Amino acid sequence: MDIAKIIRVIKGDIVEQKVDAIVNAANNSLQGGGGVDGAIHLAAGPKLVQECRTLGGCPTGEARITKGYLLPAKWVIHTVGPVWKGGHFGEEELLVAAYSNSLELAEKCGIRSIAFPGISIGAYGFPVDRASYLAVASIIEHLCRGSLLEEIRLICFNENAYHYYSGALNKYAFVDTND
Repeated sequence: MDIAKIIRVIKGDIVEQKVDAIVNAANNSLQGGGGVDGAIHLAAGPKLVQECRTLGGCPTGEARITKGYLLPAKWVIHTVGPVWKGGHFGEEELLVAAYSNSLELAEKCGIRSIAFPGISIGAYGFPVDRASYLAVASIIEHLCRGSLLEEIRLICFNENAYHYYSGALNKYAFVDTND
């Protein structure tokens, strides 16, 4: 498997991605908020909030799926990343779970292309160096178990995030994932 052909790091806006699904770094209520969550809800239109109300929220580390409505993406996978509390409250495991559960849900729904934002690195305060490494490691582990995903984009809103996510992916570029 050629990881470089499947995973790409892009500096851009998650709501503009023309993929099967985008991932929303949501809050537990799934009712919209600030940052990525607010931008996705605004771009998707009011029907997204209406559908999210039917889901009953989402625990940290889990994932839910809705239609994309006015977005270029057909689907939105909502996942809740952990709030950083110093690293001693299972934050890393919860972040890995958010990526893993999003990928598993995508597979179940027949999604072939997906775009992730930097989950938890904004208002939730997760250190971007750790978050980027965990994101890339989680995605590669998923791909190595066998996957139908053809494209995974890591969308970085600013240069700092782009630097860390690119660096994390480059660390894996030399790893032989052929079994």
